[in-house]
Amino acid sequence: MMNLLLLEDDDAIAMGLKYSLEKEGYQVIHERTRAAAQEIIEKETFDLCILDINLPDGNGYDVCKAIKEKEDTPVIFLTASDAEVNVVMGLEMGADDYICKPFRVNELMARIKTVLRRSGRGKEKAGPGENDEIDLGHIRISPREARVYRVLEDGTRENVELTALEYRLLLAFYTNRGAVMSRNRLLEELWDVSGDFVNDNTLTVYIKRLRDKIEKDPADPQIIRTVRGMGYQMITTS
Repeated sequence: MMNLLLLEDDDAIAMGLKYSLEKEGYQVIHERTRAAAQEIIEKETFDLCILDINLPDGNGYDVCKAIKEKEDTPVIFLTASDAEVNVVMGLEMGADDYICKPFRVNELMARIKTVLRRSGRGKEKAGPGENDEIDLGHIRISPREARVYRVLEDGTRENVELTALEYRLLLAFYTNRGAVMSRNRLLEELWDVSGDFVNDNTLTVYIKRLRDKIEKDPADPQIIRTVRGMGYQMITTS
């Protein structure tokens, strides 16, 4: 179970977040002040820290600095303002992401998963080694090169040109291979702080584009199948 630190002085917000995080399977330690948070990080090791910026006895920047001095634990800031100075200062302190209040819990959960995945602490299925290729029949994925290839009948390869978002979508399917992924789950997987805008309508477009590029017959997809009324499923024997 992943251990999270939640530093938030508003008990109403903290109670709701703690409940939602624990429901997702995280273990949460909640602190209300800078002093209490700095004391606990000296004793405990966390997989991720969620820090409010404005605190009764200081600010979250000091706590972030203390966390990063101990080890490179991922940090997400909660801020009541999206003012550029707050964002830049937080990122310069070593924060991995920030989210502005008020926010939707689902959005925070998506960001937590993204930050944990980037830090190598995510709870994803074990995948291939960095130098291993992923075999999808006539399609090969090379994680080391971040490239996708099509294997022709004569055994030669040709490069499949995917956009960054199409590549992330393909990896999301592979990571969850065999499982039926709802559209909401896919939207969570594709959310990214770089600013890529993906909603329910554009997701349909990206899935169609990906199928056009990797399926032998996009009209009868065999790699990414539609499960009517439920979502999509990647079928692979690898």
